[in-house]
Amino acid sequence: MRQFTVILALSIVLAVPTAAQKKLYIKDMKFATKEIAKLAKELIKQKRIKWKKISRSFVKEAAKSKSPSQHARLLVRLLAQLRDGHATLSPGKNAPQNVDPFPEFKDYTGAAMLLLRTKDQIFVKSAWSGARNAGLVPGMEIVSVNGEKPLDWLSGRIAIHRQYKSFSTAQHAEFYALGRGLVAKKGERWKLVVRDEKGRKKKKTLIFERARQVPNGPPFLPEGTKPITRKRDVSYGFTPSGFGYIHIRRCKSTVVSEVDKALAAVGQPKGLILDFRGNTGGSFDHEALIGRFIPKGKTMSFGRPHRSSGLVNYGGPIVVIVDGSVASAGETASGMFKEDGRAYMIGEGPTAGMSSQKREFELPSGFFKLRVSIYSNMMRFNQGRGIEGIGVPPLENLQYQPKDLFAGVDTLRRRAEELLDKFPQELVPYDPKKFGWKSK
Repeated sequence: MRQFTVILALSIVLAVPTAAQKKLYIKDMKFATKEIAKLAKELIKQKRIKWKKISRSFVKEAAKSKSPSQHARLLVRLLAQLRDGHATLSPGKNAPQNVDPFPEFKDYTGAAMLLLRTKDQIFVKSAWSGARNAGLVPGMEIVSVNGEKPLDWLSGRIAIHRQYKSFSTAQHAEFYALGRGLVAKKGERWKLVVRDEKGRKKKKTLIFERARQVPNGPPFLPEGTKPITRKRDVSYGFTPSGFGYIHIRRCKSTVVSEVDKALAAVGQPKGLILDFRGNTGGSFDHEALIGRFIPKGKTMSFGRPHRSSGLVNYGGPIVVIVDGSVASAGETASGMFKEDGRAYMIGEGPTAGMSSQKREFELPSGFFKLRVSIYSNMMRFNQGRGIEGIGVPPLENLQYQPKDLFAGVDTLRRRAEELLDKFPQELVPYDPKKFGWKSK
């Protein structure tokens, strides 16, 4: 929530009379709504957003803004109506000083745990620091939060987050609320009722201490998994069954070189798991990445053609794991393997659905700039509908099993191992044998 307090160290002190400011706020809002309607026309139509009605409402509200902070708050709320995970507000050339659209979110910190939702239940996915000290462990069912039923509580949390953050899809909002969005004011206490491994109800008190609320993705990594760098953008290891495992947590510009190192370390196992859970995106060379998973000298042409690239290549069976936390470039990276026929994809459900081309424009006042999505990335995905507002659906949906979490077992990774042990080749166009690959 603190991401909206970034409009701070700015250079121009505002000295405009209140009446003149209001005129600027109204002018800004009229311009913003019209510019968004023009730039994001196709996505507004695709997402069935009633933009004209929204625009009229926000222009009226703009007249009530009494400060740059209130003006910024209203603009952030406007962007949230777009259901666009990349929609952001940033300082303009005439940015006022000390703008804080959401002062109520100061001194917020993380819960030190991640939750997951099955059909009608919520469980602890992972816990550390204060949450672990409070007796919360993976696999516990959340029976109530501060007296609320868990699904009602979740709906309320999502509604709160939607006031200041734009979500491209329902799964994007839900995974945020159960992960990064599990924050509260430092010192706040949540009264929880949980159900333990034996089905017994227990009361727990979660105290919000200083904790970094950044999801790693999978609840557990295979024992012995090693990161390529201290940032842990890419990690590698082996499953108990001997399959190779690579967790790609971010798709920064260095991801291809880090994957090269991971591939060199795992060698040529009989099967490989590419785990993208928790991937927040970035910017990278797509062709270079997938080219590492095509044997040398070969071209794969089941969807868009891809050529082998790099010095280290893996040509065997691959299972990709995703969930609703996989966003932006993480979706295009993981999605290529499924959509272009290279791998079998499993997950809790579709990825976040926030992958798009963006456009930025400055408001007439010069106080702020807005960035919005104008069309979807990877239009060949989803039968020509792209990723934005949809996500990348896996070929197989499955849910975590609480008994697995209690035992320290990742249900999804275990399923990936089962699939590699008996690979569903009939569902994946790429056949390692036809590309001359052999396990070593």
